[in-house]
Amino acid sequence: MKVVVVYKSHYGATKEYATWLAKALHADLLEHSKVKGDTLLKYDTIIYGGGLYAGGISGASLITQNFDKLTNKNIIIFTVGLADPKNPDNVTHILKATDKIFPPGVKEHLTFFHLRGSMDYSKLNFVHRAMMAMIKHVLSKKSDEELTDEDKVLLATYGKQVSFLDQKSITPIVDFASHLSA
Repeated sequence: MKVVVVYKSHYGATKEYATWLAKALHADLLEHSKVKGDTLLKYDTIIYGGGLYAGGISGASLITQNFDKLTNKNIIIFTVGLADPKNPDNVTHILKATDKIFPPGVKEHLTFFHLRGSMDYSKLNFVHRAMMAMIKHVLSKKSDEELTDEDKVLLATYGKQVSFLDQKSITPIVDFASHLSA
């Protein structure tokens, strides 16, 4: 089986995970901007990674716009964001957001994984910095009892550099993809 890992990364966390996945699976590694839909036709398994931004997955349109050509492929989507995927509420929220990205008939053919990323506030672009400031503003108005553990972490690390990257967290994706080729 021929496997490709495609990624779109704004700040580097998704690229790091994609690199680890490609190495573990002996797969080709391609950056999103270098890929045309037909490029993916030669692969049996396509693993696509993108950062989570305001309910969207960076570059996911590569899959949705080319899905009619990819229906016979194994497609795995991994998202990267600050939300802890060990919290079932976060996974539910992320999967609900994917309903807006992947239309009915497409989502059912995809397998999703969620990985925890990183953030360096000094490197955020204006839009992302503004979004984070808005989130901080909203959270700072909540009482301590209303804040989740993640809210508290976000407030405590606001304006700083934080990383939750963990190479071991790719194991479920590697195992799933390896099972497809067995």
